[in-house]
This record gives sequence, structure tokens and C-alpha cells, in this order.
Amino acid sequence: MDSGPWLGDRSGDKLKRRKTPVAFKKDRRRKHLHWQVTVLYRDGEKFARVYTDRKKAAAFAIRQKRSPVVKTARVDLVH
Repeated sequence: MDSGPWLGDRSGDKLKRRKTPVAFKKDRRRKHLHWQVTVLYRDGEKFARVYTDRKKAAAFAIRQKRSPVVKTARVDLVH
């Protein structure tokens, strides 16, 4: 029995989202997501770093955006 991405709560009036995506069920090796921070500098160079924690990736991107030599910094989910 699969209830989809939503799981019922015992109280009956609340629904909670599953903690892990359904795709993780099929591949037992994967235990976490990967987030890639891509930094593009004004001179055209690129730099990328991968994190397993979304908050750390976002903090790194924000920290990089403060620099005057950084054009853009973005966080992407790596599949």
C-alpha cells in the first residue's frame, strides 16, 4: 500500500510530507542530496563546489555574492 508523497497523521486533520523523496526508496545507496554552488566571476572564470547540506550551500553562495569580483552565485540540486 503506497499513500503517495503524503502520509496521514494520527490526529486525522493534518497531513505530513514524507521526509525522503520516493526516488530514494529504489536506490538504497543514496542517503542524502547534493547541492552544487556555481560561482561565475566577472573575468569569465567559473568555480563550483558541492555540498550535502542545503543551508551550507546557500550560506556559501551568499558569502561569495558579497565579493565585488563575483558576477553571480547560484545553488542547484545535483541529480
